[in-house]
Amino acid sequence: MIEFYPEVRLVHILAVIASGSLFALRGLGLLLGAAWPRAVALRRLSYAIDTVLLAAAIALTILVGQYPFVDAWLTVKVLALVVYIGLGIYAFRTPSRGPRLAAWLAALAVFGFIVTVARAHDPLGVFAGQL
Repeated sequence: MIEFYPEVRLVHILAVIASGSLFALRGLGLLLGAAWPRAVALRRLSYAIDTVLLAAAIALTILVGQYPFVDAWLTVKVLALVVYIGLGIYAFRTPSRGPRLAAWLAALAVFGFIVTVARAHDPLGVFAGQL
């Protein structure tokens, strides 16, 4: 099965890029007062991308034998993902512009941190080696 690692990793990376980009664009659209970010088709596209992302993530954990709550960097990724999802839900559902902007920016920052943890395979991500 390990022979499929490069392909699964590529699918995972592309899904991360697609998911983060779609979230950023939809959030920006909402902040600008557009209606299109709430379109059913875009929500379903987001769910489809995130399903592929999750499936690839699970496949990668199995292929490399590293698991959340066993390996620290994956644990941090999963916990940060929960925070990211919560902030994203709040950003898309709150009616007030100020809190929406704050939640959207915080979600993007958490997303960026998750990417640095993944790249470094270190629970400190971008902060690794700075302490």
